[in-house]
Amino acid sequence: MSETKTKVTLVGTVLAKQGVEFIYEGEVAECDTCKVKKACNNLQKGRKYRIVSVRTTHHECLVHLNGATAVEVMEAPITILINPDMAIVNSKIKPELSCNKSDCRSFDLCRPEGVVNGEKYVVSDVLGNAPNICEKGRSLKLVEIRPA
Repeated sequence: MSETKTKVTLVGTVLAKQGVEFIYEGEVAECDTCKVKKACNNLQKGRKYRIVSVRTTHHECLVHLNGATAVEVMEAPITILINPDMAIVNSKIKPELSCNKSDCRSFDLCRPEGVVNGEKYVVSDVLGNAPNICEKGRSLKLVEIRPA
């Protein structure tokens, strides 16, 4: 499978470190008057990204302490628990985010941040069986996915 393409964006200087992962939450009101807001807000809301390199370009920013720095990001893989019949490398899936047992030990793996409900993803790796027994009695596989 081919590597995900990178995209240049701006993040808070404090966060601008290679390997840092974040969920893009969208534009805020303070961005309205900024002349570089399009460079900051060029990612997809709700998606998970990983910084792959940090550039030297720096801008003043009303939102971020110490301003914003240009970085290259790629969509980060997401670790999730899915039904074993969907756990096939390179297959396209729509993760089922129906479990609402927020007190379950596996909840963060069944409903990880960065997965957009209803969107398709590609299984990039099968990591093994679920680390904890599902409280609903389901058999699950731990996989890494990327947006399709």
